[in-house]
Amino acid sequence: MKASVTEVFLVLLVTGIHSNKEMAKKIKRPKFTVPQINCDVKAGKIINPEFMVKCPAGCQDPKHHVYGSGVYASYSSVCGAAIHSGVLDNSGGKILVRKVAGQSGYKGSYSNGVQSLSLPRWRESFIILESKPQKGTTYPSTLTYSSSKTPAAKAGETTKAYENPSIPGTTTQPVTLTQALTLPVAEATHRATSVPLATSVTSSPRPQPVGHRSREMGEMDSWKPGPILLDSGFVPKEELSTQSSEPVPQGDPNCKVDLSFLIDGSASIGKRRFRIQKQFLADVVQALDIGPAGPLMGVIQYGDNPATQFNLKTHMNSQDLKTAIEKITQRGGLSNVGRAISFVTKNFFSKANGNRGGAPNVLVVLVDGWPTDKVEEVSRVARESGINVFFITVEGAAESEKQNVVEPNFAIKAVCRTNGFYSFNVQSWFSLHKTVQPLVKRVCDTDRLACSKTCLNSADIGFVIDGSSSVGTSNFRTVLQFVANLSKEFEISDTDTRVGAVQYTYEQRLEFGFDKYNSKIDVLSAIKRVGYWSGGTSTGAAIQYALEQLFSKSKPNKRKVMILITDGRSYDDVRIPAMAAYQKGVITYAVGIAWAAQDELEIIATHPAREHSFFVDEFDNLHKFVPRIIQNICTEFNSQPRN
Repeated sequence: MKASVTEVFLVLLVTGIHSNKEMAKKIKRPKFTVPQINCDVKAGKIINPEFMVKCPAGCQDPKHHVYGSGVYASYSSVCGAAIHSGVLDNSGGKILVRKVAGQSGYKGSYSNGVQSLSLPRWRESFIILESKPQKGTTYPSTLTYSSSKTPAAKAGETTKAYENPSIPGTTTQPVTLTQALTLPVAEATHRATSVPLATSVTSSPRPQPVGHRSREMGEMDSWKPGPILLDSGFVPKEELSTQSSEPVPQGDPNCKVDLSFLIDGSASIGKRRFRIQKQFLADVVQALDIGPAGPLMGVIQYGDNPATQFNLKTHMNSQDLKTAIEKITQRGGLSNVGRAISFVTKNFFSKANGNRGGAPNVLVVLVDGWPTDKVEEVSRVARESGINVFFITVEGAAESEKQNVVEPNFAIKAVCRTNGFYSFNVQSWFSLHKTVQPLVKRVCDTDRLACSKTCLNSADIGFVIDGSSSVGTSNFRTVLQFVANLSKEFEISDTDTRVGAVQYTYEQRLEFGFDKYNSKIDVLSAIKRVGYWSGGTSTGAAIQYALEQLFSKSKPNKRKVMILITDGRSYDDVRIPAMAAYQKGVITYAVGIAWAAQDELEIIATHPAREHSFFVDEFDNLHKFVPRIIQNICTEFNSQPRN
């Protein structure tokens, strides 16, 4: 019996469906492979909004720059950021990377052996997550790069794209950068990699833009893999210009110090220990994040005589500094540390050498053993110049060697305090590296760098002025000129020295408080405007009034200095108010004129009285005491602890 045409058609149709099912079974989805990248690949070079990658070992190298902490600028090394974040260690591994919005600023930090840098702003950021893919999310096996050659291709690596099947007859559309960032990850990945089912996946030595089709074998439409965003013209021109521009490291703004290292180049240190010393410097530089908005650093080497290797403005980033340190050669000679400190005080911290004025000056002195000259006096002069002196003594003198030391306990005598903050005693050169982090922490703790505060920029100066009838109008103007001459010597601002004034007779009047004027010109104008009051002389009540109305508003970190000026004996007792001033930490200078009682001046003045009380027989001779009072204030400031 012959089969009808209908039956034959049905048989062919069923056979065709069966064949298609068998063919579909044979087509297996390739196993997902995580793309591998090199250590120097930056996140901004990868277009995908979210992706998994595998980092090789050894990406902890500081040449792979990282910008930010937690959230990283896309100009950062992906693998370097992964180590900094703690997701990976230096042995490498798989990570998940997610793009996020650009930040207005990125703060550098030292973490997990990686020093990240600060950056003012960048257009795009990313975060690092552990390689745990979300369910239902497809990650690309091939990353989309913003240049025609991928870093993997440069390294000779090959990757195969995982292609999602699409409906036959449809055309794959390119994905713009904006779309890629707003689409769900799976959808963006699918749209970027979809090809017709009948297409065979091949790699092309000459990548073509997305959507480019070429006719092969007369039947197949073959899609050529290649860059899909930049080559398609979907990235704005300004994105292209900033993509390749190297951001200028600005440095850590939380560690804005002008730092000088005085390194030992004497013959006694030897070549091996000199190399260890240079490595220590390089490690400090790496941890500091050098830049114009953060710390700046120069190096002076000493032997018989000091020599500047480079000043504060020679190198403005950590990498350049490390290169310069590597090139330093040993000078030899004696260990004349004192001569070198004097050189730094007189020459190094100048505007011409890059000193910024508003940043604390810090000097770190490295000594192998002990100096061959004295350091106490020159260090005192350095501190009085506002330099914070740190000493690192390595392999100090043993008991049998101490008779050879020129100046016993030289490090304790040289530094600002004896509380251990400014000195390190390292037992061996081979353990010097352990000092890097403690030193960096102290150098950057600008609130505790008290030696950067000098006698002229760190006090609250309160003048208590006798306005009694015996003074007279003309002499009162002379007293005000004396007050102005003293005030001129100080650096006046809200953060430096502040000036206030009280006038008294039987009564008391606050002429202006510490927070009233924040510049020298305003303070001098206010002094000039003070009007003569006239009346009796109650000095004891005036001291108590100044403590309550003026010095009670003094800042905790300021030195409180009272300068009392009177022309006669007080009508009331001054002993109890003077003791109250002492108990409140106020240093009192008493200046007497004409009929003032010298025994009373000594009671008012802080001990020792000979350094804090002054007497002059005529008002016109007041000006002669200005230099002496300033000198005494500064000498006392630099001889007493300030924590």
